Amino acid sequence: MASLEALPILLKELRLSTIGKCWEALAQQALDGQWLPQQYLAALCEEEVNERYQQRLKRYLHEAQLPAGKRLSHFDFSAVHGIKANQVKALVEQPQWVKQAHNLLLFGPSGIGKTHLACGIAAGLLEKGFRAKFFSATALVQQLQQAKEKLLLAEMLLRLDRYEVLLLDDIGYVKKSNQETQVLFELIAHRYETGSLIITSNHPFSEWGQIFEDNMMTVAAIDRLVHHATILECQGESYRRQSAMNRRQN
Repeated sequence: MASLEALPILLKELRLSTIGKCWEALAQQALDGQWLPQQYLAALCEEEVNERYQQRLKRYLHEAQLPAGKRLSHFDFSAVHGIKANQVKALVEQPQWVKQAHNLLLFGPSGIGKTHLACGIAAGLLEKGFRAKFFSATALVQQLQQAKEKLLLAEMLLRLDRYEVLLLDDIGYVKKSNQETQVLFELIAHRYETGSLIITSNHPFSEWGQIFEDNMMTVAAIDRLVHHATILECQGESYRRQSAMNRRQN
């Protein structure tokens, strides 16, 4: 039987660093509370699991690069029509759609909070243990285009597979050029039924001919996106415009 003095070494070998920090304090608490051995063991495991969860969430939030402050708890659902708070929150509380590699598409005019909603949903999914990554659509397309020029597009697409959710913000601002629309289509085709996309757009599908080079590519891209998708159509006044009007009135 190992000696008590060897316990810190054994815990370090097993990479149970949190238990290594708290076992003595919990041992005294267990003695004072007359815990069963199983209760003491369960408490130690709970501390370890909770700390690992917090560290993992911290890593996921850092790599996701979500804009600061955009959480569902900060969103004013009363200012946006066409969506309901329980409908949006269900996308976080019931994330089967992510496990099934389904998509989420948010449409609506500029300034009503589509990005805020998308980021809030992504943040909630991070807390559920999913990995996500935020991109402005134009920035990601440029990165994909540069990778293709270096013959590294396939490699980059595979690297993006580590994220169960990719958030592409403002897809309508992608320039209609052969190089950019080709890599955007390749991304959509690559993620089809393998990983989820959350996409925000100021333009309805009827105007996506402004994004892709030809009608065939437009139809093919939309077909892949909507085959397994939840579509939210947001309506309302631009909060940025309203804020500007309020400042002028004051």
